[in-house]
Amino acid sequence: MNCKNYDKIMRERIEKLGGKPAMYLHSCCAPCSTTCIAELYPYFSLTIVYYNPNIDEKEEYEKRAAEQIRYVSEVYGDSINVIEEGWQKEDFDKIASGREHCPEGGERCAECYRLRLGKAASYCKEGDYFATTLTVSPLKNAEKINQIGESIEKTSAGIYLPTDFKKREGYKKSAIISAQHGLYRQNYCGCRFSKKTKADEKNQK
Repeated sequence: MNCKNYDKIMRERIEKLGGKPAMYLHSCCAPCSTTCIAELYPYFSLTIVYYNPNIDEKEEYEKRAAEQIRYVSEVYGDSINVIEEGWQKEDFDKIASGREHCPEGGERCAECYRLRLGKAASYCKEGDYFATTLTVSPLKNAEKINQIGESIEKTSAGIYLPTDFKKREGYKKSAIISAQHGLYRQNYCGCRFSKKTKADEKNQK
C-alpha cells in the first residue's frame, strides 16, 4: 500500500486557506524548526510550542530550548511567539513506563509523538491549526506522525495540518540554515533510549 503524499496534501490545504489562521507548531528543536517555520510563516500566524519532555537531562533541555528562542528571535523578531513549556521529564517517564524495551520508532516513540502533538493541539481554539516539526527528520516515520495528528484532531478544537517537511530537500535545507546560524545540534532525539542507541551504534563501528 502506497503512503500518502503528505507534503502534497499540506500544499493543497494551504492553497485553500482563507486569511492567516493561527498555527501552533510543536517544535522538537531549533535546527528542525528552521525549514518548517519558513514553509508555514507566509500562511499562518505562528506560535512555536516548545514541549519536549523526552529530553533526559535538564542541561540538554535548557540548551535546546535556548537555541529555539534565539533562532526565532534573530530571524523573526517578535512576529512569532514561543511557548517554552519547561522541562517536564515526568510526562515522558509516564508514557515510557512499561515500554522500555520497545525498539526505536516503535510504540514508545508513537506515544511520545502523541504527547507532544497533543500539547500543541491543547492551545487551539476553534479554527486554529496545529502541526509538528518532527516530520522533517529522515529518521522519523511521517506516516505514523500524521496518523497520530489526525487522530488528535478528532478530540481537539484545532485542525491538524498534515506535513512531510523532509520533502523538497527540507532536511538538507535545515542543515544549511542551522550551520548559517551556528545552531546547536545533536544526533539523537533527546531521550535516554535514543541516546543509548546512538552510543551502541558508535561502539559497533
